Amino acid sequence: MRAWLRTCLMGLALGLSLPAFAEIQTREIPYESADGTRLVGYYAFDDSLKGKRPGIVVVHEWWGLNDYARRRARELAQLGYAALAIDMYGDGQHTQHAHEAKALMQSAANDARVSQARAQAGLDLLKAQAEVDAAKVAAIGYCFGGKIVLDMARQGMDLAGVVSFHGILATATPAQKGKVKARVLVLNGADDSFIPATDIAAFKAEMKAAGVDYRFINYPGARHGFSSTDADRLARENTLDVAYNPRADKESWQEMQKFFQRLFEDRRRSMKGY
Repeated sequence: MRAWLRTCLMGLALGLSLPAFAEIQTREIPYESADGTRLVGYYAFDDSLKGKRPGIVVVHEWWGLNDYARRRARELAQLGYAALAIDMYGDGQHTQHAHEAKALMQSAANDARVSQARAQAGLDLLKAQAEVDAAKVAAIGYCFGGKIVLDMARQGMDLAGVVSFHGILATATPAQKGKVKARVLVLNGADDSFIPATDIAAFKAEMKAAGVDYRFINYPGARHGFSSTDADRLARENTLDVAYNPRADKESWQEMQKFFQRLFEDRRRSMKGY
């Protein structure tokens, strides 16, 4: 009932026509990167909504395109968006073992051209879906995925905004003044041992120098992976300093929702000449 009410409110805010009950549809969509890598996206939308709606790219953690990334896509669909969890590793690969995750991440991230091409392919796929308003598209990412969406913004991809959840901030391709089109929201754990204070300072300086419209929020007591309910188990199994934090999870998701509501309302007004 709560999910249905949220969908109704979101639909009203977006000017969409709503029947009585929401029905979340999901499907896997195969696609290819520019280098020919076979990728598999997971698409979710509410088919009770009539008309086009904003689209959100979801980029997975270093574990790959797993159930967590898929769940976030469905939750975004419940909010009235069309969401595509994209594949950065190929063939929808995912793992629960840290050494395998590290190898997969390095295969995608060590060459900026490879990660950029795969991210662009996912963005293009989302924009091509019938339910998506291609002029209103954003991206969210977790951990490794947070780095990817920040780099998508840095590269000037056609996005209204990006949201990084406990994402990696360091980059080999810093933002250049006048190139970034997206607004940026960073949701960080204040006790995240993967993100040193020097990286935070460098990121803020980078955003300021490039003239980026950004906001950085630190959650006290939150460690890396704070949004994932699987984090505690994965920490035990892999000896990693990650942990679920229910409060930070809830508050960061709320901040994302407010960010998107402002973002797409502002985009609607600018398109209508307000």
